[in-house]
Amino acid sequence: MHQYINEFAGFENKEVTVKGWVANIRVSKTNVFIVFRDGTGFAQCVVSEDIIGNEDFESAKKLTQESAISLKGNVVRDERQIGGYELQVHQLDIIHLSTEYPITPKEHGVKFLSDNRHLWLRSTRQWAIMRIRNQVIMGIHHYFQNNGFVQMDSPIFTGNAAEGTTDLFETDFFGNPAFLAQTGQLYGEAMAMAQGRIYTFGPTFRAEKSDTPRHLAEFWMIEPEMAFFDNEMNMDLIEDFIRSLINHILNNCKHELNLLERDTTKLESVNQTFPRVTYDEAALILRGEKEVNGKNAITVQQEDLKKAEETIAAHLKDIEEREQKIKSGVKKGERRFHEGKILQLRKEITDLEEQVRNIPKWIESAKNFEYGNDFGNSDETVLTRVFDAPVMVYNWPTKIKAFYMKEHPENPEIVKCVDLLAPDGYGEIIGGSERENNYDTLLRKIEEHQLPTEAFDWYLDLRKFGSVPHSGFGLGLERMVRWVCGLHHLRETIPFPRRYGRLTP
Repeated sequence: MHQYINEFAGFENKEVTVKGWVANIRVSKTNVFIVFRDGTGFAQCVVSEDIIGNEDFESAKKLTQESAISLKGNVVRDERQIGGYELQVHQLDIIHLSTEYPITPKEHGVKFLSDNRHLWLRSTRQWAIMRIRNQVIMGIHHYFQNNGFVQMDSPIFTGNAAEGTTDLFETDFFGNPAFLAQTGQLYGEAMAMAQGRIYTFGPTFRAEKSDTPRHLAEFWMIEPEMAFFDNEMNMDLIEDFIRSLINHILNNCKHELNLLERDTTKLESVNQTFPRVTYDEAALILRGEKEVNGKNAITVQQEDLKKAEETIAAHLKDIEEREQKIKSGVKKGERRFHEGKILQLRKEITDLEEQVRNIPKWIESAKNFEYGNDFGNSDETVLTRVFDAPVMVYNWPTKIKAFYMKEHPENPEIVKCVDLLAPDGYGEIIGGSERENNYDTLLRKIEEHQLPTEAFDWYLDLRKFGSVPHSGFGLGLERMVRWVCGLHHLRETIPFPRRYGRLTP
């Protein structure tokens, strides 16, 4: 029986046996320092010649990155080390000696890392992201299961588009055309009429030829549906759900968030009332025609641009000073420290330069936003900068929303729906609405969207037999993980991303 790194707190000053892999290694005259990983975490393990003996010490010196090993040693508390503990090794067994591991501790391009995704998953960063993803999933189930919801499953094969789009993956279903589901929502409505409150949690597919940081071709959706809920109740549930979920992550993923160097300030902002603005108000705010608590969306972006330019200049000066120190001659450890810092600063400069390129475009787009259009990614970024918490935008123009959304009783030009926009430019993470429960209105909208009526006969039945007000929403799991982790691209949020142009590994 062996132990795991995440159990070290219970084995302080005791002997353990661990099995795992060499994440990194550094050799000195009398010690080998191994950054060891076993799937549950990372820990520094010290192999000393005077403890382990000359023969095993020579074996330790031959270890390579990702070699599989078994170690026996004593667990010692050391706050300076990763995970807060160190293993002082007195026995080492090599299980497999790795050769020419391709992902070395240096900067690699996106294509290279994507081609080697099966190995990239082993890195500290990807390990932390996947652990957080797991806790997001656990938090979702915990919330709904403890609030009276029943998990149910919707079909992946469907005979038609749920939202009237042509961006579908078509396949053969025993000689008949079928499509991979874009959403489980319509089926969720049927299940809610049987169980009251349900949620689906499964894979969904979109065939959009889009390779933006917010798009995947295969992703996971959480879609609750609630009978006897109007859109106001829907928004209340969304707010409570997101607050509960984020606090679950903050409480259970402190170590992982720290490894990602995630500033959790914006995440902690969920512990206040979420602002709610109508689409009309949001359009005015976006164009800079209405302020929020003294903040003007256009002015804030101009200030962001100035700050980014100043930070780039400061980083370049810092890099120059560190390079001069390296050239003047410093000890090996100090040189590595400066090299690591320079690498980090250059990465930050790359991100800031992207902001400098984009912000003027965002400002121009916001100023010229036309009422009645949907918000683009940059519009959502500009809009959320004036709020201190996730913001709900509700009551959208009917013409840009799906056919199943409830027409507002006072104005059929708008529908009772809501988008939840996350701070920091992460955009829409939830879309929801009250569903149209009037048979005649729903039939008319199906026809207006030029959808095949016969394909929706079963869906219309829900409005014939015990129709009630009901609402629901969809949360994209990967978008949620991206926001929580502070990631640039969705490709890091799922073990093996399937996106436009990427089907392997």
